[in-house]
Amino acid sequence: MQRYLQDEKTLKGCKIYKMLLENANKEHLSFHTPGHKVGAWDITELSFSDNLASPQGCILEAEREIAEILGAKKSFILTDGSTSGVHSMLYAARLLGVKKIAVCLRSHKSVFGGCKILGITPLVYENGDNMVTLKDIFDGADALFFTSPDYYGNIADWKSIRKYCDETGKFLLVDGAHGGHLHFDKERYAGAYADFWVDGVHKSLPAFTQGAVVSARTEILAEKLYEAVDIFRTTSPSYPIMASVEYAVKYPRNIELERRAKALQAHPRIVTNGDWTKICAKFGKYAFQAEKELEKEGIYAEFCDGNVVMFYLSPATSIEDFERLENRLKSLFEKYPYEGKTEIQRDHAPLVLVENGETEWVDIKEAEGRICANNCGLFPPCTPLILQGEKARKEKLLLLGKADNAFGVNEGKILVLKEKD
Repeated sequence: MQRYLQDEKTLKGCKIYKMLLENANKEHLSFHTPGHKVGAWDITELSFSDNLASPQGCILEAEREIAEILGAKKSFILTDGSTSGVHSMLYAARLLGVKKIAVCLRSHKSVFGGCKILGITPLVYENGDNMVTLKDIFDGADALFFTSPDYYGNIADWKSIRKYCDETGKFLLVDGAHGGHLHFDKERYAGAYADFWVDGVHKSLPAFTQGAVVSARTEILAEKLYEAVDIFRTTSPSYPIMASVEYAVKYPRNIELERRAKALQAHPRIVTNGDWTKICAKFGKYAFQAEKELEKEGIYAEFCDGNVVMFYLSPATSIEDFERLENRLKSLFEKYPYEGKTEIQRDHAPLVLVENGETEWVDIKEAEGRICANNCGLFPPCTPLILQGEKARKEKLLLLGKADNAFGVNEGKILVLKEKD
């Protein structure tokens, strides 16, 4: 752990790390969980370690300082990833009377899963639509749920959205799982506008995987959110993950890397977006080929969607590593021409109700035209490519089949409604 947390100046201000360090070198015979019994870094709730469920010491101090940095009334450390934060926000909103929520189609699967288990109706809207065209959907909702930045680095129009929520009295919830680094830039940061928001700090800041923070804007909202995280958060939180969350939120800004990344984003083969950490390289039909070529050299992308190969940076990315990526991308752009790609169109036919229908698993290659019985998509970014109740189209099935990882797919098969005889 000590080797992982590299920035010494940041470490000195981290309360949870300090507690672990002070006790790591003491004699420690472990007759407590976890069962590996190999030291004092990965521990349980002991007399000196504080308790995430009811913090009174170093964790309480860490959460208070995190909230101050993020501009929240109250912030809660999560070691279960942003998913538990999404579920907690939705539960808190449900406590406040929310029954219908406007949800972007390109939302994480946890949003749709959370709505399902909590009895909230998601009013789904298309990606890229503006406030004017979305007004009918928004007016019919009790709250709005945004993902910003999205997986391609697009930032929501926060001022217009906040103005609308203030005028209509609607709650604003934000999945900022990929935008924890934006707290340096308050105009783009969800926490400057949302009522509830989650930062998946392990996505774009130097925290261990599953490290996240969920926050509330006001005292009343914080009370509801506390009730929610008490339900959805694990009772066995990882102390190394907690320490890394505090470290990540306090990690310094990397101005030089930001400047270099924005310069690369000006390249015609990079998709324009508002987030310097998302390098979206356009390769079209050569996308998977380019991704595999880079992997042979030890360069691994975040994901490939069959058109764009996505590379995620963070303030901890070294200039040397960035330069290597930049040089290889430019050489691959010369090798693989980009002929453009038509976006996969969504089937606008009404979704079929599948809750009570008989289902069966069928091979992806044989699923064209069948009604999908659960959400399916690429993993990452874990956003639905085929919605539950949607007819499976050939181009989407081909993409699912090509991807290295997907969700809603089991051994090359997807769940569909049985066809009537």
